[in-house]
Amino acid sequence: MELRALALAAFTLADPSQKVAAVRALAAQAGALACDAAAAFNAPAEPGRPDRPLLIHPRAVPKRSPHTVAGHAALMHSIAHIEFNAINLALDAAWRFAGQPDAYYRDWVQVAGEEALHFSLLQDHLRSLGFGYGDFDAHDGLWTMCVATEDDVLARMALVPRTLEARGLDATPLIQAKLRNLPYAYAQEAVLILDRILADEVGHVAIGNHWFHTLCRQRGVQAEVYYHEAALLHKAPTLKPPFNISARRAAGFSEAELAALPV
Repeated sequence: MELRALALAAFTLADPSQKVAAVRALAAQAGALACDAAAAFNAPAEPGRPDRPLLIHPRAVPKRSPHTVAGHAALMHSIAHIEFNAINLALDAAWRFAGQPDAYYRDWVQVAGEEALHFSLLQDHLRSLGFGYGDFDAHDGLWTMCVATEDDVLARMALVPRTLEARGLDATPLIQAKLRNLPYAYAQEAVLILDRILADEVGHVAIGNHWFHTLCRQRGVQAEVYYHEAALLHKAPTLKPPFNISARRAAGFSEAELAALPV
């Protein structure tokens, strides 16, 4: 029973319910597990995931009206898909990169456990509306960046938690504002779920920031310079306003980084 091996085992599970159960069990017992930082594993081609949802190009994902139950379900399904990917992203960070401090691996197992909780909350919400995960098409943008950074833990920290996941800090309040204006109980329930997700995601981005800056110091590189080089090399998405400055500040972005965000 070793932490990183169990993270890999959970990573390979395709059934969402089984993956969630395995991850939450792993997170609950992580403090009592040994962690072998030197272990090297044979990398699977991709994480375990179900046959559905069908993965299509981001531009091909249809837009739906939030004023219908199906439209609301499609919106929440898109967030559930992000959270399912985030489980795999956190597990991948935990098992893939050997030679990191013990705290690094335990941090990412903790993140995986919280992402599994988020997915469960959203799955339950979808079921209350008569839908489930896999009922709508989705895209694979998050995992694409995970693959692009699989050979470099510093690039991973720069471009997944600090870029892609940080975009969730900006987007969530906008989604919540739209939902609050809808006269449906299920929309208000979704706002509360997103409150929990946003609070946890601040912590997840903060963990990414911590390890990004720790690794930059270890390698003797300037964080701002490295970040821009990595973003160009791996074609990271361009940051666009509006930004959730308070959440980004709480997640550990410096005042200089916040001031440099595009207007």
